[in-house]
Amino acid sequence: MPARLRPTRIEYVVDGVRLRAQLSAAALDAIGDEALQRRRAIDILKGALFRGRMIAKERLENGAGGLETARLLAAVTDEVITALYDFTTVHVFRARNPTEGERLTLLAVGGYGRGALAPFSDIDLLFLRPYKPTAHVESVIEFMLYALWDLGFKVGHASRTVDECLRLSREDVTIRTSILEARRLTGDAALAQTLQRRFREEVVRGTGPEFVAAKLRERDERHARAGASRFMVEPNVKEGKGGLRDLHTLFWIARYLHPADSLDALLKLDMFHGREVKAFIRAFDFLEAVRAHLHFATGRAEERIGFDLQPEIARRMGYADRNRPGVDPTPAVERFMRRYFLIAREVGSLTRAFSAKLEAEHLKTAPKGLSRFLPGRPRRQEMEEPGFHIDGGRLTVDGAETFAEDPANLLRLFRLADRRDLDLHPDAFTAATRALNLITSKVRRDPVVAEIFLDILARGRDPQRTLELMNEAGVLGRYLPEFGRIVAQMQFNMYHSYTVDEHTLRAVGIIANIAAGRHAEDHPLATAIMPLIEDREALFLAMLLHDTGKGGVGGQEKAGARAARQACERLGLERAKTELVAWLVEHHLMMSDFAQKRDVTDPATAAAFARIVEDPERLRLLLVLTVADIRAVGPGVWNNWKGQLLRDLYGATETLFRGGRTSDAAGMARRRLEALAYDARTALVAADPEARAWAIAMEDAYFVAFSADEQRGHAVLAREAAERGASAEARIQVDRDAAEVLVAARDREGLFADLAQAFASLGANVVGARIFTSSRGEALDAFYVQDINGQPFGRDSIRALPRLVEALEAAALGRPPELEARRGGEFGRAAAFAIAPTVAIDNDASPAATVIEVSGRDRPGLLAALARILAEAELSIQSAHIDNYGERAVDAFYVVTREGKLDDPERCIAVRARLIEALEDAETAATRPRVRRARASAAR
Repeated sequence: MPARLRPTRIEYVVDGVRLRAQLSAAALDAIGDEALQRRRAIDILKGALFRGRMIAKERLENGAGGLETARLLAAVTDEVITALYDFTTVHVFRARNPTEGERLTLLAVGGYGRGALAPFSDIDLLFLRPYKPTAHVESVIEFMLYALWDLGFKVGHASRTVDECLRLSREDVTIRTSILEARRLTGDAALAQTLQRRFREEVVRGTGPEFVAAKLRERDERHARAGASRFMVEPNVKEGKGGLRDLHTLFWIARYLHPADSLDALLKLDMFHGREVKAFIRAFDFLEAVRAHLHFATGRAEERIGFDLQPEIARRMGYADRNRPGVDPTPAVERFMRRYFLIAREVGSLTRAFSAKLEAEHLKTAPKGLSRFLPGRPRRQEMEEPGFHIDGGRLTVDGAETFAEDPANLLRLFRLADRRDLDLHPDAFTAATRALNLITSKVRRDPVVAEIFLDILARGRDPQRTLELMNEAGVLGRYLPEFGRIVAQMQFNMYHSYTVDEHTLRAVGIIANIAAGRHAEDHPLATAIMPLIEDREALFLAMLLHDTGKGGVGGQEKAGARAARQACERLGLERAKTELVAWLVEHHLMMSDFAQKRDVTDPATAAAFARIVEDPERLRLLLVLTVADIRAVGPGVWNNWKGQLLRDLYGATETLFRGGRTSDAAGMARRRLEALAYDARTALVAADPEARAWAIAMEDAYFVAFSADEQRGHAVLAREAAERGASAEARIQVDRDAAEVLVAARDREGLFADLAQAFASLGANVVGARIFTSSRGEALDAFYVQDINGQPFGRDSIRALPRLVEALEAAALGRPPELEARRGGEFGRAAAFAIAPTVAIDNDASPAATVIEVSGRDRPGLLAALARILAEAELSIQSAHIDNYGERAVDAFYVVTREGKLDDPERCIAVRARLIEALEDAETAATRPRVRRARASAAR
């Protein structure tokens, strides 16, 4: 990173004396021509403003701090605005002998009043007058506002008397906050002093608790709007949790309770600990730097660190890729974002610490429970557990000696809070944060401490909330170093909505909710089998440790298993449980891979899965683990389509386990398939004699994929196709969160590709497809499609499904709609990701087909393009399994040649090359000018 620059003086950037001399000269040169005077003044001020901003930008890029940059920009703005005021009141509307009513003061309020400004922030001004406005005052204000707009400022302004300011401050907390930060720029000094004195005496005095409650309520509402987690991977640096506004809130509260002229003066108060003051300034400086870089990079007041901006901001702040032996380099963007999230967490700790200090002087009511309104309730309540007591309804410690005498109390604190359903007092939280060095290797191997930790994790009332508090205090990562390595870790992709640690703790909470029956509607199978799980400790430990291998040597799964064994051995678990946890961590992605990338109705899929899982207990554990992992990724990732695939795989595998011969699982599954197909054909012919020839010609796999009622409907559809050449129908399947679309037609080369093109043309996303072909050359293709929001296609539009059916019938007859080429600018935020395409050809996954798995940039029409390549290679698609992970598509195709599997090495090389070429074309199309790209993380 660039070396830190020393702060500069404003006169070296914008010389106020020289600026006013230039304005006076311009005014004198154009006496009598007000329009010319104004134009020249605007040009001079624009030049000064531009020079000031460019110097601030250059200094920022060369190592100047964020606070110094914000203060420099505010000082530049001060010089420009005060020079404009002097020009206006001396050369344009001069009052040689101003009356009492013509007195005027110009104050900066809001963020500008703090003396810190981002490059493209709004500026808030208060024109303060003693009485009702005069013509002279109105003229000055109007001239200045138009001039400021011409200078490019976004101005929030008000013209008020002192009495009006005081009245509105009493009525509106937002106005009260802006007056709290008011800073005189120029004009009548006595008027500004009157406002500040009367504001303190008539508004602030005696209203501290009211103001604190209002600002904290405002903060909570803001967090709810911006996203309640401070670990959202596209954070808002200003309004998000752990962002600048949280620090501003602390500043407002402290300044309201302790009058001070500036942030620096406020932080010198005895109530603030030196370590916390340093952390406060460090957080402020970093966040202001990020915000300034965001504004300069976009040329606007951008506050969200979007994916498309993260690589560029990382570069501007001096981050570079970090190379490590044996693993892929850690990208600069992930290093930068981890730093951001660590700062955001520090802001949370500061909020708690400062709240404790402020509360010590201005006692607030207990945070929860109706009992706080009862008379005579003691503020301090003793507890049976030594070293702890309840203060104002919140759990706290007797002092730092509670932890020093027994470090196990660092974990007992959180277990007590969970068991008694108590909030933690900020004093206790701060004390825990300062005592982290007491958690030594000896403490980590202490069986008493391990029992407390496992109680919290596997038997706690609300393990997610408790672990989040432990994580925020730093206790969790200190006690469990394997977890500490993933704290604030971010994966640069659009799939994950949270940092790795936040995702993990949410997943733990989901398992706890499943165990409590709170997700019975969304996850009926997981809820039903949860009571059958014998070892809940192993399940919760595996969930807590499942992502600890990310970025590790040997890949996520292997590194995670090593970390899990290490953690479990240190916790003193028996060997069998340790190996079970390690196995679950190593295979935590396996069930979703089998369900979403393989044909679940293929007997070989369940057989292969059963051979790896080996027993029903592991199957149950893996299902719950997989459900929680997927659901905790982020909003909208889980849906019933994925749920049904997992339930189908679980059911097929459980059936094999019940049969008791997993050594011959494939043969058992094949015999079961043949028996089911025979029974289904017999029943179909009995119900619909006209379907006899079609039923005999259809492959066995078809009859286990659909119910008897569905088979009768398909037979009718096939007869219609025989008469018309093609026939299609569609219906919404709520239980799968998808629309089921069936197409019957004569099989031909390129049929699947044409149908995929029709789906893409109407904005339908295919999430799964099964292709059945009779021995008579009749195709019956079943597709499951969603809209761009992951909802069943056509759910919100009556015409959508009929239009889709019409387009599919035309495509089946060889008339697919045209697809427009997509331009790079249309990829939006995804253009920031560099995605390496991969193609894997597997001849072992299925006994009868070759599985081709393709991974690359997702885009409309990708499925059609890939299917077209396979058709041109004379490969017949038996089934397609489509998934995406944010910006990355992962499609698996079961294909056969005329002779059987694709096992010719030369054909494999040719097919792979064509598919890679198509994926690389999509990658090239996504390139956008002036958007810095970074390698997308493929970790899940």
